[in-house]
Amino acid sequence: MTLSMKQIPNILTVSRIFSIIVFVVLATLADRPYLQDKTYIFAIRLGAYALALLAALTDLLDGYIARRYHATSDFGALRDPLADKIFVTAAMLVAIEYNLMPAIVAFAVLAREFMVTGLRTLAAKKQVVISADRWGKLKTAMQMAMLAIAGVAWFNGSDGIEYLRHSVLCLSIDEYRIGIRLWYVWLGFLWLIVLVTVMSGAGYFIRYRSLFLPVREKK
Repeated sequence: MTLSMKQIPNILTVSRIFSIIVFVVLATLADRPYLQDKTYIFAIRLGAYALALLAALTDLLDGYIARRYHATSDFGALRDPLADKIFVTAAMLVAIEYNLMPAIVAFAVLAREFMVTGLRTLAAKKQVVISADRWGKLKTAMQMAMLAIAGVAWFNGSDGIEYLRHSVLCLSIDEYRIGIRLWYVWLGFLWLIVLVTVMSGAGYFIRYRSLFLPVREKK
């Protein structure tokens, strides 16, 4: 059976979901107390990190192929956003488990994601397409950068996490020298992502409020 170009985005989407499942399993195993051999721990973390990168790359690739070759389908329209939400949720839960992120940050980001997904579902029933705007694209880019930074710290094990928590970023302004702990810079970046995420979500609800608010009859 020959593989058509229109099938590739769907295959990539399914493979992304599978990669995320294996990533979570490996990330969980990497913290087990019965694993004392650093070689095994390094191999597990490397495999998990590689699968997370693979999931992110397939997200970019299947979208490009779908647009380039007009290979859109109902299956992809349903599964692709779902796979994205699963990926972000899994990565953030792993980051929380390894104390790389406050739970409230993940809650704010995930709450927005599921609320916008609900809005898109409602819009689809009314045959309205809600496409990503500039705020949504900025939010996605910042979230991917956040997960990449957290992934590097986690991949390097406790040394990477401790480096993030205790290293000091030095800034020189004329003759003055200011030291800022890297952990606080990281937290500031996380809350900036929360702000952009909430603003992008609010923008969708304001712009498409006619989908869920009663229409006032003109007198």
